[in-house]
Amino acid sequence: MRYWWVNQNQTYRHEVRGGYLWSPKRKANQAQNPFYDFMREVAPGDVVFSFANTVIRAIGIAGSHAYEAPKPLEFGVAGAYWDKIGWRVDVPFSELRLPIRPSEHMALLAPLLPDRYAPLRPNGAGLQSVYLTRLPDRLAAALVDLLGAEARDLVLGYRVADQSSAASAIGLVEWEEHELNKVQSDLSLLETDRQAIVLARRGQGLFKKRVMNIEHACRITGVDREEHLRASHCKPWRDATHEERLDGENGLLLTPSIDHLFDRGFIAFEDNGQVIVSPVAHRESLVRMGIEPERPPQVGSFSTGQRRFLEFHRENVLLRSSFLDRMV
Repeated sequence: MRYWWVNQNQTYRHEVRGGYLWSPKRKANQAQNPFYDFMREVAPGDVVFSFANTVIRAIGIAGSHAYEAPKPLEFGVAGAYWDKIGWRVDVPFSELRLPIRPSEHMALLAPLLPDRYAPLRPNGAGLQSVYLTRLPDRLAAALVDLLGAEARDLVLGYRVADQSSAASAIGLVEWEEHELNKVQSDLSLLETDRQAIVLARRGQGLFKKRVMNIEHACRITGVDREEHLRASHCKPWRDATHEERLDGENGLLLTPSIDHLFDRGFIAFEDNGQVIVSPVAHRESLVRMGIEPERPPQVGSFSTGQRRFLEFHRENVLLRSSFLDRMV
């Protein structure tokens, strides 16, 4: 279990009532932002302290890992900003009956603030630049003590959040269905092309044939029987252009369990073939699927085209934040 602090001055009523966190992937100038990148390492069961208008007002228990999703429309309008893709985490929240103002307790809290990526200044003033940041365990424990029995019950699981997510990764499902409907209603496409693009979403059809011209077995398990393999997109179908959706170099042949790990960002590949394991992946499950987390395999080199798509996967799908690696 990890502990997180989210600043929700502008988004509190949407995110807390909607049961989610959402952030862009990068700043408007495309620079990396650690407080957005941290979304990639939230895991189910993690505790999220919601801070808005100088007060900790709610506690959430993460219900999903991060996943790509469009920016939700604010003010309750149906739909989403389909062209603005960021990170989303499903988080059922409970609003607190007895919220606290951290600035009134800084004699206790200030010495516990981390040296990097702190959510508050030592005087208790909030930091507008912070969206989501990880809290040291001692700071989280102090906040729980200040919030009292209500918070302890939530953190220890004696109380469940007041609302639950309708479905895991619901934003991702909605986005993929939106993209699928766009393809199916695109009259500029020939029927054969439309069907090929639709089948490619599930790693089948023309896309799989093109991947099989390059790949001959699952890179991790070695399975080489076609009926047991899926053509998995490196740059996900939902992110890709029609051409990229059918590009054989945008694919790997993987068994279904390995395809799941790759598609959801629990594993990735370096250009040299070294497998990367996400820090939020369930270690025991990985072992059962044939991956030793402490000694991930080296699966061989990739083509120039494959490396381009694998870079996109590392930057936009892999559940790992390089900024957390730098925290002290």
